[in-house]
Amino acid sequence: MRRSLALLLLIVVMPAVAQIYKYTDADGNTAYSNQPPNGTRSETVELPPLNSVPTVAPAPATTSAPQNQSQAPENTAAYSVLELTDLPDGEALRANNGTFTVGVAIQPRLQSGHLLQLVIDGRPYGQPTNIPRLQVMELDRGEHSLAVQVLQGDELIQQSQTITLTVQRVHVGRP
Repeated sequence: MRRSLALLLLIVVMPAVAQIYKYTDADGNTAYSNQPPNGTRSETVELPPLNSVPTVAPAPATTSAPQNQSQAPENTAAYSVLELTDLPDGEALRANNGTFTVGVAIQPRLQSGHLLQLVIDGRPYGQPTNIPRLQVMELDRGEHSLAVQVLQGDELIQQSQTITLTVQRVHVGRP
């Protein structure tokens, strides 16, 4: 039984200690092989040890004190500029079908993992996105409030100032 186990281990280990041979072929080209060539002078190639990187277990998550939690939003809300753009200033927005595009000015650039959410009349509008151009579709005529939020998952990071504007649409005889 022990001999069988020793033989099995020897067979498994043999490919790991295989030798590499370097020689020059008949055309003068340098060639490499795992078997020495017949009738040709060859030399063994000593390979350096393989690179390895030790695995490091991640540090366990620690629960932070309430003081650290109150500091986290200040550190993550690092947008010095967050505002809606491409909206009329002091006049009504003419959108005959209620569809228009709103731009977002944000400085510095949107961080990885953060998304922009348009808020119309206090409610989220559309899907959160990382693109600073937000499309509004078929908004009813009248006065509306708009803002943009920066979200990380479900957490609110920062919100822009709310802008109030009036949307004008063509009346087509429908109430």
